[in-house]
Amino acid sequence: QVQLVESGGGLVQTGGSLRLSCAASGRAISRYTMGWFRQAPGKEREFVASINWTGSRPYYSDSVKGRFTISRDNAKNTLYLQMNSLKPEDTAVYYCGKSDRDRSSIPADFSSWGQGTQVTVSS
Repeated sequence: QVQLVESGGGLVQTGGSLRLSCAASGRAISRYTMGWFRQAPGKEREFVASINWTGSRPYYSDSVKGRFTISRDNAKNTLYLQMNSLKPEDTAVYYCGKSDRDRSSIPADFSSWGQGTQVTVSS
């Protein structure tokens, strides 16, 4: 059983940066695709980015492409999301999850969600 814990969120002004971490415990995540999703009040959970187990296939939503970078360190059993040029519309709770699929942007394909970390971007 994999347990995931997100951290690194906070309050930042428009144009600022944050780096989120997703620490896994219980078992290794090295063979899973890992993904970041976010959910704002009144909205559905939204795909942000995913990365396959080798790190060779990062995949981003159009809304964050060019601003966010997903990466992983399998030796540390940790997933990261570097967020630059943040905008108010990035405000949400950010979650990480794992998937058995090679590449996916569908929340239903992911599991072991953490409790999330709040990102708030002020104008």
